[in-house]
Amino acid sequence: MKAGQKNSLTDVAGILVGHYSDIKAACGTSVALFPEGATGGVDVRGSAPGTRETDLLAPHNLVERVQAIVLSGGSVYGLTAADGVVRWLAQKGWGFPLQDKYVAPIVPAAALFDLGRGENFIPPVSATWGEEACKDASNAPVKCGNTGAGTGAMAGGIKGGLGSASEVLESGITVAAMVAVNSLGAVIDPATGSPWELRMQIAGEFGEIAQKKVQLPATAIAQACRNTTIGIVATDAMLNKAQAQKIAQMAHDGYARSIRPAHTMFDGDTIFCAATNKKPLPSTPGFFASPTAPAINEIGSAAADCMARAIIRAVLSAETLHNMISFSDLKEYNVK
Repeated sequence: MKAGQKNSLTDVAGILVGHYSDIKAACGTSVALFPEGATGGVDVRGSAPGTRETDLLAPHNLVERVQAIVLSGGSVYGLTAADGVVRWLAQKGWGFPLQDKYVAPIVPAAALFDLGRGENFIPPVSATWGEEACKDASNAPVKCGNTGAGTGAMAGGIKGGLGSASEVLESGITVAAMVAVNSLGAVIDPATGSPWELRMQIAGEFGEIAQKKVQLPATAIAQACRNTTIGIVATDAMLNKAQAQKIAQMAHDGYARSIRPAHTMFDGDTIFCAATNKKPLPSTPGFFASPTAPAINEIGSAAADCMARAIIRAVLSAETLHNMISFSDLKEYNVK
């Protein structure tokens, strides 16, 4: 496998990423912007989701393209950040065309539960957070750790965070992921003291910290109903909505491999897929009914791998915040 130059969601041409982080509130918002629009898909597998505009991404529904996707902390309150993104996009004239040059920006969103982890139980999340995240957006590498939607995240009882990773396929197509890890399930294998999918590392991307084996404290017990991992996978391939939905479905394998258990009754695990449609799908002779099916398989597999790596980068990059202890600050122990 080969990572993209920035090893992040912004390796996919046509995507800008921005964040707003409130450290005192232990909460934040992340946004992926698509100035030229992107084909959107989604797959929700957790049983306690907090989402917006997911129904319109179904293949049988009208709208084909989205202008942004929002990941936010703040639980149900956090969805209001998407209002600010809509307002910012409307000022740019980016959206579904209406009459008299008006547009309706299409902004799906998902929120995770991080209430009670900062100064106040309910963080002061608002539409302004979404606007500020848009103003921050660029094609720079995505910052991992206590950033944006990952600011107040916890993962299996230790500090979670925001992570990103990418992969360039032999076909030249780029696949990438960005995720806010706030899971009920554990991200560390208690038998080894290391992340479950550490073997997925590409070219030392996890850093020296990945060599550390930690002893999980007795307090590292996740609290039910205070969870949800939310993410985006993206590609520069040309996809229709049904194909984008399939990629989102396959990307959930990255959750299942890196978080155990995943998709629980107390998580609202959601993955969006965005395709910027820059490169045609490779066609394989012999698959007469669907010659692009092998390419979809390859992109979906890479999306799951990128998601698993992004989850590990999120946890290893996180820093202790308030009473949430990070992987880097856990005690080391010798595995027998």
